[in-house]
Amino acid sequence: MDKLFANREFRRRLAAAHPRLLRTAIVWTRSKELAEDLVQEAATKALRKSRQLRDVKAMEAWLFRIMMNCWRDHLRRNPSHEDIDEHEVSTQHTPESDNSRLELIRMVRQAVVQLPDNFRQTIMLVDIEGFSYIETAKILDVPVGTVMSRLSRARSRLRDQLCNKLNPSVDLGRPLRRVK
Repeated sequence: MDKLFANREFRRRLAAAHPRLLRTAIVWTRSKELAEDLVQEAATKALRKSRQLRDVKAMEAWLFRIMMNCWRDHLRRNPSHEDIDEHEVSTQHTPESDNSRLELIRMVRQAVVQLPDNFRQTIMLVDIEGFSYIETAKILDVPVGTVMSRLSRARSRLRDQLCNKLNPSVDLGRPLRRVK
């Protein structure tokens, strides 16, 4: 009976994580269809290897780690050299009153999509999905310092891109800071 309950609880948590996994996969893959396949593959692997999960509290990070490994496998099997400018970020049509908000969202999405893969993955996990630096490091299989560095650089690039789009005449020259 314990195993049956544990299996049901595992499946319930897996289903609850699906929207976050899909949202992240869409950003990583830039394709809803590919993202759905990626999430399905990750869920299938998670179900097969559910006994390997030692800490239920870490299940989401574990799932994202599986999905990252599936994504890396896909990239190895299907190396692509697509131009990022060929991808359009879609937005829904709304009334004019929401136009400026939607335009800002579109610009942010477009700026995120233009980031290199490692920056895009890191910013998605930390800033959008709310994972801690340690969880993100485990998911991406990199040191915590690398997560911090990538996140800092990704945020800096996003800030520069968005400021240039919003007000190109603003000089973003930053004063130097002393780091001890």
